[in-house]
Formats: sequence, structure tokens, C-alpha cells
Amino acid sequence: MSGIDIIKAYGHLGGKDLIAVMTRQVFAGRIAVTSSFGAESAVLLDLVAQVDPSVPVIFLDTGELFDETLEYRYRLERQLGLTDVRVVRPSSEDLSEAEDLWRTDHDRCCYLRKVLPLARATEGFAALIDGRKQAHGFERQDLSSIQVVGGVAKISPLANWGEDEVQKAFKARGLPVHPLVEQGYRSIGCWPCTRPTLPGESARAGRWAGSAKTECGIHTLVLGQDGAGI
Repeated sequence: MSGIDIIKAYGHLGGKDLIAVMTRQVFAGRIAVTSSFGAESAVLLDLVAQVDPSVPVIFLDTGELFDETLEYRYRLERQLGLTDVRVVRPSSEDLSEAEDLWRTDHDRCCYLRKVLPLARATEGFAALIDGRKQAHGFERQDLSSIQVVGGVAKISPLANWGEDEVQKAFKARGLPVHPLVEQGYRSIGCWPCTRPTLPGESARAGRWAGSAKTECGIHTLVLGQDGAGI
């Protein structure tokens, strides 16, 4: 099926229904989940585990994650029964260049710590499932549940979910909450570039605060562009 055909046939689906048809039919054996194991990640991972806990889950360890995120990853992996969590890290060369780059060039830092290693890890997959939502705002406010970018299908089963639906899922499924959420973190990335959000701010306002940057690049660049972006 072409990308347009897939969108026409399944674009009305969401949540577990979309995950099931993508992993079992359309992209069986050729699909993976990308997860930050952040504030809302448990909801998507739980839905995936209900459908098929053996679907590959790619976790990007940038070398600058909060300790709480690393611990949370192990807890979710055990509780949900995920059997194929793949930890991806930047190369030693990229880490050497990126050492303190977050202080002066956020885009380059993200490119070296996130975009390049994730592009390498996802090579060969025809589709990637992610947890993006329209409710995150900024570039995501018009997000659709299925996008085809550079020949790779990006599946966002929670695109139309609001905060209420996310919280109901946490409660109904007994999902553990990321330890930093109670400290005001609603979107969690690398520690140097993440702060708690203030009342009235969008969930991602605490990412790269004080700059115009709202995306790290892994969802906005085209796979194959400059040999990297996804």
C-alpha cells in the first residue's frame, strides 16, 4: 500500500486499534516504537504491550538524561512485560563533539545526541510509532495519526488524546508515574534543557525554555536527509 492508501484506510483509527492494525497487518515485522520513557510514555507503551509486548521499543539514551528517567525505563519495562527494549546511544565521536554543546548550540547538540543515533537505530524499519499529541501544542497542534515522511510511516496513536484521557489511562491501568512529574515536569528530556512548567503553560514549554526551539529534530527532519533525520 502507498502512504496515501494507508492514511485513507486507517487514518480514522487511534489508540490500541491503530497499533494493532499497524503491527499485525500493515507493517508486521517492520515497525518499531520510539519512546523517551518520559512523563506520558507509559500510556503508549502500555497499549503496545497489550497488543504485542515483543514489538521493538527504541530508547535513546543521550548521555544527559535524568537518573529518574533511566530508573523509570527499567520499572516500565518490567511492569509492562516489554521484551525488546533497545537502548541506543550516540557514538563516542559524537559525544566528544557534543560534550558542552547544549550551552551554545541546542540544535547541533540534539543532532549529535539524538537525531544521528536514532536514525542509525531505525534504519530498515518501514514505520515508527511515537507518543506525540496535538495537545502538546507548537508544531504538533495539527498532528495527524498517520504521516508518511521520506518513505517512513510515522504512527501517532495518541494524536487526538487530551490530558484528561491520558490521566484516565494512567489510573485505569495502574500505570506508574514518572518520578519527576510530581515536581512539575510535564515533558521530560535531557536535564540541561528541561525545566518544570509553570501554571497555564503548555506541556512542552519547559523544553529549551527561553529559546524558540520546541522540537529536538527526531520528529521534524526527513529520514535520509543529510543521512540522518527521522
